[in-house]
Amino acid sequence: MGGGGQLTEPGEPGSGRADGVYTWEEVQRHCNRNDQWMVIDRKVYNTTQWAKRHPGGFRVIGHYAGEDATEAFAAFHPDLKFVKKFLKPLLIGELAATEPSHDRNKNAAVIEDFNTLRDQLETKGMFRAQPLFFCLQLGQILVLDALAWLIIWIWGTSWTLTFLCSVILAIAQTQAGWLQHDFGHLSVFKKTSWNHLLHKFVMGHLKGVSANWWNHRHFQHHAKPNVFSKDPDVNMLHLFVVGATQPVEYGIKKIKFLPYHHQHKYFLLVGPPLLIPAYFHVMIIYTVLWRRDWVDLAWIISYYIRFLCCYVPMYGVFGSIALICFVRCLESHWFVWVTQMNHLPMDIDHEKHRDWVTMQLESTCNIETSLFNDWFTGHLNFQIEHHLFPRMPRHNYHLVAPMVHALCEKHGIPYKVKTMWRGLVDVIRSLKTSGDLWLDAYLHK
Repeated sequence: MGGGGQLTEPGEPGSGRADGVYTWEEVQRHCNRNDQWMVIDRKVYNTTQWAKRHPGGFRVIGHYAGEDATEAFAAFHPDLKFVKKFLKPLLIGELAATEPSHDRNKNAAVIEDFNTLRDQLETKGMFRAQPLFFCLQLGQILVLDALAWLIIWIWGTSWTLTFLCSVILAIAQTQAGWLQHDFGHLSVFKKTSWNHLLHKFVMGHLKGVSANWWNHRHFQHHAKPNVFSKDPDVNMLHLFVVGATQPVEYGIKKIKFLPYHHQHKYFLLVGPPLLIPAYFHVMIIYTVLWRRDWVDLAWIISYYIRFLCCYVPMYGVFGSIALICFVRCLESHWFVWVTQMNHLPMDIDHEKHRDWVTMQLESTCNIETSLFNDWFTGHLNFQIEHHLFPRMPRHNYHLVAPMVHALCEKHGIPYKVKTMWRGLVDVIRSLKTSGDLWLDAYLHK
């Protein structure tokens, strides 16, 4: 699962008999890194060896080990027939006729209705991109990049103009972040290879970031959003406690790396300003070198060569480094608030084995649509629709939202929509609530 990377040849043969018959109990026993089975359309596959070669990363495969992965498989892959040929060597059998098609706590009625909705949307062309829309998105980024440089080149490097240049560059970087997100999810071109090429160009040359690092991290988030030990976005490195479960667990165990009852205050000093310029960049450098991903490294180097060639003549080496650090800090504020207001106030817990729709709706919410909100968030204010249909071009989210809302109402699944202000405030409020839960458990349990 996960749409990143390119498939080249089928994987290693699975162990066991291709005509085996298994129960869910037998499948669920194969759920660790060295022994992974999964079920897709009632077929049982041994993915233990293939996981290491999976284009979307081995971790996202592991998150569905011992489970039914049918819904995630359909959500991530644009050409199911093509991808299924890579599954054939991994096939070891199927579920027994007496076994249900879905495991554990998954709602069969919700799954059936969602599959029907997805088929309807495919028929209506909701997964087809409008080339002009994405050309305009790329155009605005290139224009902003050029404008920032021209301002300094023509009028000089005063503090006021430098600040204006930094703001324009931060806007370009953030909008490039939303655009790379589209290519990374294979939302733009029918040919996967074109999406990959443009993803590396935008992510590597326009942003100076590893495309593969982003893919392997982000697909895990989509596969298991807000699930501890599976979604890297809720791995807070002991800086914060989030949700309602983790704070109590930390409190009972008397874990106190930081005064978590004040986390809603120090979040403003640690989260928004440092996520991209500090944490993300350290992880990118480590990941690229550890994986020896020389292609992504070359793309990243091309960005920094271009940036330094443009700005060193006017700012010098240290001035240019200071400029890019400030731009990263501005971008980081924008990125953190947009991404966290959709997820942080929602349910964050250990694995519950929910069906695709229920899992995504419990962990995501929408922000009201407007021309500004859509542009400011890269259409991720339609976070629910994006998580349900990660391959859908973002310009279609507003068209499918009423149908998703109707599906949720039919099955009694909360569909949450907030104002932008309420979403931002809820980030702080949720951190305070989690911190209070930790303090109560730490002192009294």
